[in-house]
Amino acid sequence: MATIFLFIGTTELLLIGGIALLLFGGKKLPEMMKGLGKGVQSFKEGMKEPLEEEQEKDGEEEQVPEEKTDSDRTESGTTAASKQ
Repeated sequence: MATIFLFIGTTELLLIGGIALLLFGGKKLPEMMKGLGKGVQSFKEGMKEPLEEEQEKDGEEEQVPEEKTDSDRTESGTTAASKQ
C-alpha cells in the first residue's frame, strides 16, 4: 500500500489539489488544512506523553535502594554458612 504513494508525481498532485479546490471551494480548503495541521500536532504531543511518563517512572525506580549482596552480609557478621 505504501508503494502506491511512490508513483505520484507533480502532475498528479496538482490534479488532486485542483479537484479538492473545486469540491470544497477556496474558503473551506484553508480551514480544512488548518484543522489537519492541528490534528497532526495533537497526535505528536500525544505520542510524546507516554514517553515522558515512562522516563519519569525510570527515574523513580533508580532511587529505590538495592538489596544487600553477599559481600555486604559477610561484612555485617552474617555469613551464608552460619545460616545453615
